[in-house]
Amino acid sequence: MLSALFRPALLVLLLMTPTLQAHASDSDDHYPVTLDNCGRQITFEAPPQRAVSIGQNTTEILLSLGLADHMAASAVWIGEVPDTLRAANDRVPRLSSTVPGFESVLGQDPDLVAAQFETDVGPRGRVASREQFASLGVPTYLSPTDCVGRVYGGDANSDGARTKAFDMALVYREIEELADIFDVSNRGNELINTLQARETRAVSEAAGMPQDLSMVWWFSSAELTGDAWVAGTLGAPGYIMKTLGAHNVIDSHEEWPAVSWERIASMDPDVIVLGEMNRRNFPADDISQKIDFLEHDPVTREMSAVRHHRFIVLDAQAMNPTLRTVEGLETVAEGLKGLGLTDTDASNETP
Repeated sequence: MLSALFRPALLVLLLMTPTLQAHASDSDDHYPVTLDNCGRQITFEAPPQRAVSIGQNTTEILLSLGLADHMAASAVWIGEVPDTLRAANDRVPRLSSTVPGFESVLGQDPDLVAAQFETDVGPRGRVASREQFASLGVPTYLSPTDCVGRVYGGDANSDGARTKAFDMALVYREIEELADIFDVSNRGNELINTLQARETRAVSEAAGMPQDLSMVWWFSSAELTGDAWVAGTLGAPGYIMKTLGAHNVIDSHEEWPAVSWERIASMDPDVIVLGEMNRRNFPADDISQKIDFLEHDPVTREMSAVRHHRFIVLDAQAMNPTLRTVEGLETVAEGLKGLGLTDTDASNETP
């Protein structure tokens, strides 16, 4: 019998650089900085002093670059900040854990609004469009992870779909560009090198995994007994699975398609990855309710992953294209090892 439930210790081991809290350099020869960002050209004559970050990953990148003193506020959170960034984050006011109002963002007198999602700052942004900010002289930066190879509208649900697979290179690009904007490129390079080294170690950790190992990743659900929001093939979970050599039972280009448990059960994945988060928008946001449902629903309880308790609990932020995707890679690799699935000769009960 495999482990009943794996709760990895790596959730707090983000090896970032939160202690670099000195002011960004004001070197005269660095500016102006001009970038092509998600279809818009943005220019900076000096490092921003009152940046507002909308989206947890954007906030965590800025904090990891030691830029807390250049941040006026943050908004849109899904969980707790890593312990390594907590002290720096405590110095940055939080406008809202959810979507802030346009006026509240403007009330911070921002000289940069950096956003993780186009759904917050974009053509139909819940906060505002980039044009609205630009008309008031406020530059905006949108994460490449949300505009390169990702589309909204059409047949996709509100989470959008991908036309090309996510790769950590997009996160590294974001780190490089934000570091360039604030003239702290050395810090950006150090952070990228650290993350890349962690990726390499995680792949080594998963050596010996069965080549045909299948997974499903459950983020949440609008209703606990209804269709589940599970990972499509081209997002951050897809990147993790491809990197480790596993495959997704869900074949969809949508970021988080809603799929019935009857359909998931018919494909009988070997491992279920469960998203854990602090928010409580839906009952399925609660990890304990996820597990209770899986173990007692007449359909899901017959799945082999449920019968053998092949669960890996993962911080939901690591399921999005973020800094935490590397943490997700580490957590899943360690989880597979804990379940006895990374050495095919070590257990007779492989899927």
